[in-house]
Amino acid sequence: MEKLKQAVKEIAYYRHQAKFSKLHLSLIPFLSLSSSLYGALLYTRQSLYRSGFFSKNRLPVPVISVGNLTWGGNGKTPMAEFIAKRLADYGISPLILTRGYAGGDEAKMLKRHLLGGPVKVGVGANRVATANLFFEKYGYVDYRGSKFFERTYLDPKMGSHVGSQKIGAAVLDDGMQHWSLCRDLEIVMINGLMPWGNCKLLPLGPLREPLIAIKRANIAVVHHADLVLEQKLKDIKLVVQEIKESLPIFYTRMTPSYFFELRNISTKMHLGAVLDAVVLCVSAIGSPDAFVRAMEKDHYLSIDLTSVTITRFNLRTMIETPRF
Repeated sequence: MEKLKQAVKEIAYYRHQAKFSKLHLSLIPFLSLSSSLYGALLYTRQSLYRSGFFSKNRLPVPVISVGNLTWGGNGKTPMAEFIAKRLADYGISPLILTRGYAGGDEAKMLKRHLLGGPVKVGVGANRVATANLFFEKYGYVDYRGSKFFERTYLDPKMGSHVGSQKIGAAVLDDGMQHWSLCRDLEIVMINGLMPWGNCKLLPLGPLREPLIAIKRANIAVVHHADLVLEQKLKDIKLVVQEIKESLPIFYTRMTPSYFFELRNISTKMHLGAVLDAVVLCVSAIGSPDAFVRAMEKDHYLSIDLTSVTITRFNLRTMIETPRF
């Protein structure tokens, strides 16, 4: 099964079919048919939303969507966390709405990182229903406009302290294809290491939507920019601006903050504790290659898969201004 998954990934990201094995070539007809069916369903669904047959919901607070056009490794969840923390710094209590894929690992990570702060994390496929549950519990504040509207649903038994936690904004983690919910700001994340692959729709390629969907975005963010050559960043910018010339582009990188023990996550170890050591990197993220390359680039690790030491990282997003 792993060999099959690897073959599908290689087909999606490599354009030179001359180098493909018999396994790759045998998969392409099936993947092509599946991609065509996916494209037809995608177009039908979009048409139903555009025509108004499927209705869109609007939350009573500003909504920031963080999404992407390709599968995995685009930095959506770290960006959603970064935005939520910045909103909290400005005195706005945000609600992160996440679907909770793969057993909810990302949701658990968000809750662990944001424990004790004003940021709330709602998990569920129905984002509107999840948000309404939090509005009923904490109330909400709409900061849009010069006069903001405030409404509170509070149980008297909960006490007045909950009123200070009124939700002032919602952040959609992986929200670009969640068309049933209106948003005030659309951020599209782009994996700088593997931006578009073969430019085909799933499963033949990595695209969840055609590249023209970039037109819906208000901001583009190129992730892993520090691991990419300058020319490749320029090529990505060119593709984006051919679709939407006015779209502002920013660049991010992931930097390790500290180590912590799996049995005691409150324990923090300085990164220098493993300087020049040999450790085993264990990753379940969408772009594990970027994780390893970042560690090697910063000279924190000497990678050796024969090692038996397992270390886990807490990574954070750093926003950089546009380079060009």
